[in-house]
Amino acid sequence: MTHRIHIDHSRPDGNAPAHDAGRRRLLLGGAGALLSLGLAGCQSKESIALEGVTVQHLDGKPVALDSIKGKPTVITFWATTCPGCVKEIPHIQDLHDKYAERGVNVVGLAMSYDPLDQINAMVKQKDMTYTIWQDKTGRGAEVFGPVRVTPTTFILDREARIAYQKIGLVDMDRVEGLIEGLLESA
Repeated sequence: MTHRIHIDHSRPDGNAPAHDAGRRRLLLGGAGALLSLGLAGCQSKESIALEGVTVQHLDGKPVALDSIKGKPTVITFWATTCPGCVKEIPHIQDLHDKYAERGVNVVGLAMSYDPLDQINAMVKQKDMTYTIWQDKTGRGAEVFGPVRVTPTTFILDREARIAYQKIGLVDMDRVEGLIEGLLESA
């Protein structure tokens, strides 16, 4: 015969002990964090307000950020000092190599704190042939969220609506599937 022992942790006032309340808060916080990560693939119905926002070309000249409209776009916010960003460069380059001729913009938008000379050195060192701009004023990062963590990648449809958003390294199979879907819907 097996005996089960049940220990009642409730207090006389009917409240759970403090350690249970702390555990509950931790679980709810973790669930909230997972929910926010799960929303990383959500699609937006409104276009991002890119009009009037300028970033900087590697030669220092301004570029209108809304110049990406009209084509599906992969835009990744990155920094030369970010190990994950550097690790992702070959994958972003592969996207450019595979989809540029099919009309997809692939853009690396370096964060405002990244010095232009350091960005140019990385572009040369890593043989990055996709579009690289610097978000010199930080305004680009602001209109996208704001973006505070790198790498952060967005896939936009032709109207600059978010089809995908990911903080951290991207799932290349998922990204390619989304790009193919955007190209087919044209």
